[in-house]
Amino acid sequence: MAQMLSSRRRWQRKLSVLPAQSPPQPPRVPPRVTRWPNHGRSGVMGFSYMPVFLKMSIGITFIRPFARVLVPFTLNRKRRVLYSTILQRYMSSKIPAESYPKKETTSPEQLELDGWKITMKSSVQEGVSTVSSAKDEDPVAATRELIEMWRLLGREVPEHISEEELKTIMECDSKSSKKKYLRYLYLREKKKKANQIKKEIKAAAREKAIQDQLLETTNQDKQQDFLFLRLWTRSMDIAMGWKGAQAMQFGQPLVFDMAYDDYMKPKELQYTVSQLLESEGWNRRDVDPFHIFFCNLKPDSPFRRELIKRYGEKWNKLLLTATEKSHVDLFPKDSIIYLTADSPNVMTSFKHDKIYIVGSFVDKNMQPGASLAKAKRLKLATECFPLDKYLHWDTGTKNLTIDQVTRILLCLKNNGSWEEALKFVPKRKHSGFWRFLNTLKNLSTE
Repeated sequence: MAQMLSSRRRWQRKLSVLPAQSPPQPPRVPPRVTRWPNHGRSGVMGFSYMPVFLKMSIGITFIRPFARVLVPFTLNRKRRVLYSTILQRYMSSKIPAESYPKKETTSPEQLELDGWKITMKSSVQEGVSTVSSAKDEDPVAATRELIEMWRLLGREVPEHISEEELKTIMECDSKSSKKKYLRYLYLREKKKKANQIKKEIKAAAREKAIQDQLLETTNQDKQQDFLFLRLWTRSMDIAMGWKGAQAMQFGQPLVFDMAYDDYMKPKELQYTVSQLLESEGWNRRDVDPFHIFFCNLKPDSPFRRELIKRYGEKWNKLLLTATEKSHVDLFPKDSIIYLTADSPNVMTSFKHDKIYIVGSFVDKNMQPGASLAKAKRLKLATECFPLDKYLHWDTGTKNLTIDQVTRILLCLKNNGSWEEALKFVPKRKHSGFWRFLNTLKNLSTE
């Protein structure tokens, strides 16, 4: 302080001696700094002027992060467990906290739909558990109620279910099989609706074309031709009806054995009925038709139900014989020949005095020998078509569909030519006739 006062006085003396000029600015005095007592110790950058407790706090703060990592590795081995625990706590404190997943925001419409589904699913269980004893005794009502609940839940259920289909659903063992069958009925109903719409569109277009043609046509001959075509179609139906009636009296019998419904699933049985319908149509349009027999057709069998369903009102007008009797009871055994692809006997020619039997069986599960075993059990003669003799057969079974067998028999009955008859065998199953292939070989060698 004394030094500062002496320097100030010197400046005042100098200013008093100088001539009068613009008042000089006083010298800038540095601000007063309060310093901590040093207590006889020297320091750097003013650190020595700080008190001892402040120095210690700064040092501890600076060293603390290094000490947390280095202390467990630098101390005595005897305290290793303690320091490893400290290290684990420190490392666990460095693990970032997991953030909770964000809740998905859903629209109120979605929330209402989900709630409705949950309510309906719970009501299904409650409805099944709280069914009255009267409904328990009536499985048909319970099945209908279950189907209606599945329809309300939005599952694939058809709109219309017949009594036969309902019985089939009741015969299913598990819920999964019921759902699969209902889905099949749903898809079939959907396909029928689409086909019906297409038919209506085509019929409307056809009617419009006919009307346009009638309006535009001024030639009377064309109108007479149009009327003649309609009369000719009607006369053809009458002629085919007369031929069918004559075949029922004098025609050669052709028997379809309908005793294989236990070997087939519902879908395979439907395929079989479709082939039977085609066979009956080809036989009705032939020049010399067979007298068709549907043997072993029981009144409550799936075959009969499906046939009545397909034919509808025409079933009672068909010119054929449908009976639940066996072919053994209707015809003598020595005149029967059972056609089966597994027979060791090859058919050489068509016999007009024999009665051929065709098994009504579509084998998707590959069960060979079913018809052959039945023929042997009944002690009947068996034959198969000479496919290997005339055709270069590729890999695969020699099973033919029912309508293909019917067309082959009709052709053999009319002209007896195997080459003409075996043209009805699908070309995807063979490479061609042996005679034609041998001719090609001879031409290539020449």
